[in-house]
Amino acid sequence: MRMLCSLHIENIAVIKSADIDFPAGFTVLTGETGAGKSIIIDSINLICGAKQSKELIRSGEDTAQVAAVFGELAPHTLDALSELGISPDEDGVLMFQRTITSSGKSSARVNGRVIPLSLQREAMKYLIGIHGQHDNMALLMPENHIIYLDEFADIEAELADYGESYDKFCDLNRRIDELSKNEREKAQKLEFLRFQIDEIEAAKLKPDEEDRLLDKRAKLQNSERIAQLSGTVYSLLYRNDKGTAALDKVKRAMKALDALSPVMEDAEGMAVRLDAITYELEDIALSVGALAEEAGDDPSGELDKIETRLDEIAKLERKYGDTIPEVLAFLENAKEQLEGIELAEEKLAELCMERERLMPILSAQAEELSERRLEAASRLEARIVEELAYLDMGGVSFSAGVRHRVETDGGASYARRGVDDVEFLISTNKGEPQKPLAKIASGGELSRIMLAIKSVLAEKDAPGTLIFDEIDTGVSGKTSQKIGIKLRSLSENGGGQVFCVTHSAQIAARAENHYLISKREKDGRVSTSVAPLDREGRVKEVARIMGGINITDRLLETAMEMIDEK
Repeated sequence: MRMLCSLHIENIAVIKSADIDFPAGFTVLTGETGAGKSIIIDSINLICGAKQSKELIRSGEDTAQVAAVFGELAPHTLDALSELGISPDEDGVLMFQRTITSSGKSSARVNGRVIPLSLQREAMKYLIGIHGQHDNMALLMPENHIIYLDEFADIEAELADYGESYDKFCDLNRRIDELSKNEREKAQKLEFLRFQIDEIEAAKLKPDEEDRLLDKRAKLQNSERIAQLSGTVYSLLYRNDKGTAALDKVKRAMKALDALSPVMEDAEGMAVRLDAITYELEDIALSVGALAEEAGDDPSGELDKIETRLDEIAKLERKYGDTIPEVLAFLENAKEQLEGIELAEEKLAELCMERERLMPILSAQAEELSERRLEAASRLEARIVEELAYLDMGGVSFSAGVRHRVETDGGASYARRGVDDVEFLISTNKGEPQKPLAKIASGGELSRIMLAIKSVLAEKDAPGTLIFDEIDTGVSGKTSQKIGIKLRSLSENGGGQVFCVTHSAQIAARAENHYLISKREKDGRVSTSVAPLDREGRVKEVARIMGGINITDRLLETAMEMIDEK
């Protein structure tokens, strides 16, 4: 099975352009210090979705790009990618690209299709696993140990089921807390809302009431003048002692027209028109007369009542709105708030019941995770001790401690991965008590412990391409040789690829494929190149790693023997 087929790097640090084809098996990358080995890892990290840095872009360039081609993917890898909506082309090939710019922009693509960087990052978990010095540091953090144990226990499905319940649990807790907080403040709010509602409802406001009252008040305030003028209009139109009212004159005119009708053809029509006018004049006169009578007095102090009512309305408008419609709108809003708070009490009880129903499910799922971890822990311990013994750490005792977290009240403390804390403990000398890794393990021991863990996990469902960055840090030549053998066996037994950036001749000699990273200067600029080595080149490079500048025939012979050793 072959995974990472090729890598294209453009304008990354001192690499102008590089195209590297990778075979299957165990591959090492070597070169002098400062040649640019870390650039290869940085480039692969970019493809894997690492945070970009414009410092990675080659000086004088605006953009940089990395492209990785994957092929001959395992069925389980294809299934996992398919769930993410990613499928290879008709040739079974996937090409992931990552472009970064000096302005800070970034884009990701798969087979030419733009995808979110988060999706590319998720997809790469199934394709590449990178293990460097930062992984050794992560090994010192107990919070990461549960991740390693869970991966070994193969409980991904159970974790997903628990995670779904845990998300519901957290959401219910959040909503319950929101409804429960500030009980005193909520009680004060309820009291104030009820007061506001009672005050407005007691007034029994009507939308057009204020306009009608203002109109009526204006009439009452001008009642004397209204009575005088309306009386004058009434006498002029309808009736007065002198008989000069307009209605009397119109009636006399009608009689005259009636008398003319026998001798004047149009007289009758004119009389009919005057008759219509008399009805209109009479109606106007009676209306004005009624107005005069109404304005002539103030029944039961009505003006005072109107003034009192207008004062009441003005008081409410100062507190709740500029107009009666605004005050009534405030009333409706206050009722809605009151109802919401009162309903919140019912909702709170409902949410608490829902949480109570969820707790047995969550507890059972967490307990299943704990049981699976405890069972897996003993198997992991045995395998790690076995691997460490091979890597020259015999006599080591190792344990993966699993313990329940508890709250102060004695109940289980639920978290994203259940109710367990996991911590790896180790003793590197017989008879010594086990202690946390950070208190015992040296740099070289950490590298071997990490390799042991990765070797064991690779037996499960590891990505098809594993990359180890300077896994040989702090170890001796003999141990380095065993690390090299272990890395090669990882590629052979797992059927995938293993890459190692190394300074160790022993590890380099065990590789099936060897790439040299070198730096040269041209036209005043430094550039880095990556090239595969043939057998002769491998012998020279392994000899250089062992002897530095002075490469003797003896070193070359030793290098050849190391490479030929099975």
